[in-house]
Order: sequence, then structure tokens, then C-alpha cells
Amino acid sequence: MQAGNTIERYGWVTKTFHWTIALVILSMFPLGWVASTLAGWIEAPDISVTDDTIAWTKLLFSVHKTLGVTIFFLAILRILWAISQPKPGLLNGDNGPEAVLAETVHWLLYGSLIAVPLSGWVYHAATTGYAPIWWPFGQTLPFVPKDAQVAEISAALHFILQWVLAGAVTLHILGALKHHFIDGDATLRRMLPGRMDALPTAQQPGHALPIFAALVIWVGALGVGVWAGWLSLEGGAARGEALAAVQSDWTVQDGALNIAIVQSGAEVTGSFDDWTASIAYSETPDADGLHGAVTVTVAITSLTLGNVASQAMGPDYFAAEEWPTATFTADLVQAEDGLIADGTLRIRDQEVPVQMPVTLSIEGDTADAAGSLTIDRRDYNVGQGMTDEATVGFTVDIDWQLTATRASTE
Repeated sequence: MQAGNTIERYGWVTKTFHWTIALVILSMFPLGWVASTLAGWIEAPDISVTDDTIAWTKLLFSVHKTLGVTIFFLAILRILWAISQPKPGLLNGDNGPEAVLAETVHWLLYGSLIAVPLSGWVYHAATTGYAPIWWPFGQTLPFVPKDAQVAEISAALHFILQWVLAGAVTLHILGALKHHFIDGDATLRRMLPGRMDALPTAQQPGHALPIFAALVIWVGALGVGVWAGWLSLEGGAARGEALAAVQSDWTVQDGALNIAIVQSGAEVTGSFDDWTASIAYSETPDADGLHGAVTVTVAITSLTLGNVASQAMGPDYFAAEEWPTATFTADLVQAEDGLIADGTLRIRDQEVPVQMPVTLSIEGDTADAAGSLTIDRRDYNVGQGMTDEATVGFTVDIDWQLTATRASTE
């Protein structure tokens, strides 16, 4: 059997590409559905999951993502090969509407084989979380930052575009079955192993109308995907009532409060968008050696944490509905090694003594401060059901920085 195509038949290279990609795609849909269902259980705040559930979800998503990247590269090779080869003509090219539909579906298939895995790859590169791609270079993409907006929009695009692919695949299969069982022609047989010559009709559809139809569908799908991504972002922004302003000798002008955990061997980073700090600080200590005190209140529901933020709000973790805030209260004490925030950290219903080193620089009425702390989530009854550290790490790294200005004494 020859490798290349002729106007009457497909070569073995094209057939190998066709059936390899077809089998992988047909496995991707159930695989993605099962993995997404398990992920929904994990992210649901009212569903308790086990270490095994998380491990299986990670495995299935890694398989799904890796196969998706595989399809992406196979599709590129398939398209390059198709460009270099003559394409066997349609056996029903004289049936205008059906021929145009068949060509439109082919264009949608080619585009989907690139766009669907690429949108999923962009989402993976833009977010943080478990389930790595098993390709050695697959975790990042050039020009794709770790960014919540990019992640939400690419995730929505991936969801919408997969239905374009599913529709194109369905029409393609139905068309092949119609040709085989109703029309009785060799359209399906000439893509099967072995040699099958079939003379195309003299009349063939042009490319302009099918390409235009495919572009209209793509523009619509992309528009819906971007719109859905923005809606998701706006919905995520309204995650609880904002904390009220507090009285403070120093007013925070800018700052960040970040956390990092390890889930299934991968670091997941996040941040709290809503927190307040009431700060009293004097360069000269009082009679007890104290420079001041600080109280920080954090809105738990303002947490962004890769693709597991929803799960973190649940009763097994932060229990945000019952305990919507965490509080750090400390005295600011000068020690031999520098300034120490000596106090307690309350998360959920647990209050634990902590000591946190603080770096501080003051120029005039402006202060820059930063600090970090490592805690054990089990001390705060967070994730008690996750007993395997290989699934969810026990330690949580907290770091922060801020710029504050001294309140006027006038």
C-alpha cells in the first residue's frame, strides 16, 4: 500500500493519522467527563472526599492533558501532511448542500484539533494546581502568565470549543455511516486499511463557502467562550461582603498576603484579596519593651488558590460559611535578631500561638514591612480528612508585604 494520497484513494500515512487521532479523541470525551465529575466533587464545599479521590482525579486529568497535547502535535503533523498531498475528491460532489456541509465539517475538525487542546494547554499553563502534563516541556507556554483572567477565559474557551469538536465529530461519523449504509458508496471503505479506489464525481464543492461557514461558527464559539470567561471572573469577584475599614496609626497603602501549599507534589500558590491591618508602631519602645501591636483580619472567601479555591472554602478546610474570617493579633517586640510579631493566629475555631520575624524600614512617614510564617494546617483543623501528606501537604507557607503611611497627628 502506498504512503501518499492520490485523487482516488488515501495512502497509509493519512489513514494512520486519521484512525490514531480518532481513537484518542473518542477516548478523551469520557475521560474528561469522569475527571471533571471527580473534580466537581473535590471543589464542592459540601462534599467530603478522600485521598484516593484526589489521587484518581489527578491521574485522570494528567492522562487527559497529556493525550490532549499529543493530539495537538499529531494534528499539526496531520495538517502538514494533508497540505503536501492531493486530497481524494468527494464521491457525492454533485450533491451541493451535502458536499458543502461535508467540507465545512472537515474544516471544523482541522481547526478543533488545534484549538481544543491548545485552549486546554493555555489553561493549564495559566493556573496552578495538581495534575501535571507528562510531556517534559508541558507545564508552561511562552507568553502565557500565571494569571486568573487568562485561566478563566481559556477554561471557558476550552469548554465551548470542545462542543464544536464534538458536533463536528458526530456529523463526520453520521456522514460516513450514511455513505456506507444508505448511499452504498466507498467513502468509508477507502479510509479503512487496504487499497480502495473510488472515482470522485466530476463536480466538487469550492472551498470559499465551507471556509466561510466554519469561520462563522468559530467566531461565534470564540465569542461565547470569552463572554463566559468574563462572566466567571465577575462571579468570582463577588465572593462575600468586603471587610470594613479599621482605625490604625499606620494606614496600609499597598500590600499582598500570599499562601503556598503542596498538592500531589506540585506547589499551589494563592492570595487573599481582602484583608485589613490595624497597626500601632513607635520607633521608641515603651516601658515593657513593646514597639506596638498589630491586628490583621482576613476575609477567607477572598482567597484565590489555583483551581482548588472552592474546595478550600468547604467544611473540611476553612469552613468559610461558619468562620468567614481569620485573625492574627500580635505585639511587636524587638528581639536580638530583629523585630518579632509575637501573638496568636486564629483560623476556624483554633487559635495557636505564633512568632513571626518582621523586616521593617521607615523613611519619614512611610514604612515598608514584610514577613513570612510556616504553619501546620492540622493545628487549625484544616483538611483533617487529608491524612496523606503526599496528597495535600501539612505545611502552609504564608508571606506578606505592605507599605503603610503614618497617620497625621494634626
